[in-house]
Amino acid sequence: MDAKLLELTRTDPRYAYEAYEFVCEAVGFTQDRLGRTDVEAGEDENHVSGEELLRGACAMAVRDFGLMAPVVFRRWGIRTTDDFGTLVFKLIEANRLSRSDDDDPEDFREVFDIEKVLLDGFELTIGDRPRRGER
Repeated sequence: MDAKLLELTRTDPRYAYEAYEFVCEAVGFTQDRLGRTDVEAGEDENHVSGEELLRGACAMAVRDFGLMAPVVFRRWGIRTTDDFGTLVFKLIEANRLSRSDDDDPEDFREVFDIEKVLLDGFELTIGDRPRRGER
């Protein structure tokens, strides 16, 4: 376990350790998804915006957790896009993420309904099943 992340969970228990870890991984996932992983490029060229990170994090959650993604996020303390902003800026303060001069916690304020985005594209159907004795 990462000592800096453990300290964050001790000082602010609203969010689970896994939430901080997930956000760190989501940054890399989003950079890969957007083609911004050039090791020779500077941080500015590889930077992702708040909304890009939010969309990438949701895509990664759907990939990893499927229909359970909203449940996992709630368990970790993540309910809104604002929560992601809080996590990101706590990780910046802990020197686990970097920021550009343009980054602002407001970039994460009420961007979209996380649960709706996580469940978009899923459809649950109940097939016709024979009743008892009708096979």
